[in-house]
Amino acid sequence: MKADKYIINGDKKIDIRKLPVSSKDDNVDKDEIIAKYEANKQELALLQDKFYADGREGIIIVMQALDASGKDSAVKNIFSGINPQGVNVHSYKAPTSEELAHDYLWRIHQNVPRRGEIAIFNRSHYEDLVTVQVENIKPHYHMADRNIDKSDKKFFEERYKQVNNFEQYLYENSYRVIKIFLHISKEEQARQLLERIEVPEKNWKFRADDLKVRGKFDDYIDCFNEVINKTSTKNCPWYVLPGDQRWYVRYLITEILLDALKECKSEYPPLPESDREQMDACRKELRAALGESEEEPKKKSKKKSKKD
Repeated sequence: MKADKYIINGDKKIDIRKLPVSSKDDNVDKDEIIAKYEANKQELALLQDKFYADGREGIIIVMQALDASGKDSAVKNIFSGINPQGVNVHSYKAPTSEELAHDYLWRIHQNVPRRGEIAIFNRSHYEDLVTVQVENIKPHYHMADRNIDKSDKKFFEERYKQVNNFEQYLYENSYRVIKIFLHISKEEQARQLLERIEVPEKNWKFRADDLKVRGKFDDYIDCFNEVINKTSTKNCPWYVLPGDQRWYVRYLITEILLDALKECKSEYPPLPESDREQMDACRKELRAALGESEEEPKKKSKKKSKKD
């Protein structure tokens, strides 16, 4: 899987600022990748159906990136063919007053999916590690002095530990946490923001504040670099994917998801003998309603309905 080269599992410290933002290093053919991507989406739909029926594991996909990196469109495109009953998307905005009255993981934990389901976190608890640092929000927290008076270094070191413990807790309770960072260049971000201004259908996405945040592009990358290094673990690794070419990053995400679903080894649950006997009785009743005998081959029934 080509995405394997982009995994960060805590084995060694990395510098995401030196990692690729395009497919150039992988020397791939665009048409071939797009064809594989479409095939991957079909396979994802089949595996997700079995995963949903099996119900022994849950998957949480954390999507983090700077503004205009394509998180929304990636979710929309990749999961377009998957059974919506088994997938939930949660987009985390600035916390509400209710959410701020709780610990920062509260709003995350209540959206942990049922086992058998996939939850996509468009932004996540990592905003409380990154945005809170870059925008210096900590002094404005309504918390006890024993917490607020700690140095920023100690305060966020504790949060790194809390997040690692939380994700390990989920892993030990039969969840897989897949963390994806869409790594784009500053130039690509400018192109995407400009498109939001120049394409009328995308005007609704543009906010003037986007340019203020863009002014801190390097600060955000520096912070993500620290956070990713501090929260990459063997069981809950990060994937730092080259995001400048959306056709390529979407393909890589499907590769990651396929790998995770295959590792789950999901199976359709076998029917208890009592249910099988009941199903046999129901089959006889339905065949009788169609005027068919129990011995009549099934193919004949299918052929007859085609004629009809």
